[in-house]
Amino acid sequence: VEDQRARWERKRSRTAKELLETEHKYLEQLDLVLTYFVTILKAKGTLKPAVLETIFGPLESLYSASHVLSLHLEKGNLGPGLENFCQSLDLYGHYAENLEQANKTLKEEVRNNKSFRQFKKLQETRPQFQGRELEDLLPLPLQRLHQYKHFFRDLLENTSPDTAEYQKLAKTVKSVCEVSHWVQDIFDKRENSLQLLRIQKLLKGQKTQVLTPGRWYIREGWLLVVPAKGEELKRRMFFLFSDILIAAKPCHPLHLLNSNKLSCQAVYLLHQCSVDKVFGHTWSQGGLLSLSFPHKTLLLMSSNQQEINDWYRSLTAAVR
Repeated sequence: VEDQRARWERKRSRTAKELLETEHKYLEQLDLVLTYFVTILKAKGTLKPAVLETIFGPLESLYSASHVLSLHLEKGNLGPGLENFCQSLDLYGHYAENLEQANKTLKEEVRNNKSFRQFKKLQETRPQFQGRELEDLLPLPLQRLHQYKHFFRDLLENTSPDTAEYQKLAKTVKSVCEVSHWVQDIFDKRENSLQLLRIQKLLKGQKTQVLTPGRWYIREGWLLVVPAKGEELKRRMFFLFSDILIAAKPCHPLHLLNSNKLSCQAVYLLHQCSVDKVFGHTWSQGGLLSLSFPHKTLLLMSSNQQEINDWYRSLTAAVR
């Protein structure tokens, strides 16, 4: 037991030291943004207060919370430091919610506001920035949140469960994980919206409505459609979402407007679908999937076994 405690203590000391060192580095980087951008821009009035707030969000509050945490860590007061830090964790979620708009507003100001564009360029040439741009520094808090999760978990694993500090660490790990899920959810939704928008633009015309609230993109790819009456195989692009499957074919390559677009051939509702593998259970060459709908059966084929297996898994999960 004594040996185990000594091992825990060594690992814990190493993690605590690394946490403090990286916290100092993180604070230095935030300080660059606050000193050379936020403070000066406020004083000069180069940006309107609302624009400044949109670009930098709660960055000053995040800096204050981390500064207080580092002071506690320096004194070895992990417990009180964590209690105080947990109260400001929501700031990371709000920062993530604002980041897309922050980047958009920053781009607009660089494009339209000459004095800000020149100011930004000048500040970024300072040696302290080491060639980094403001855009590289804005995501730092969310990268740091990811690091916190690992540091606090390591500390928890190497703390004796019968100490008061263990309970505080456990609470901190839970809080950091909850905020991390919140942030991940924001990014997942944003990525999904971009995918839906990309596919909407790929399809000719506006007849097929891809951008629908609650719809999730899953996968896409070329598959061969096996016709019912011995005709030729038809190569089609399929887009799989959480509720529908879209089949599309390329528009004519010489079409003036739509040569690089796809024409929607059919939209299949997944809640009325059942999926079966016709063959392709073994690692032989390729396979065939049967999709049964109330008034139609769709046979999809690929010569790639892995691809058929992946489509089968994705389709059955979406239908389920």
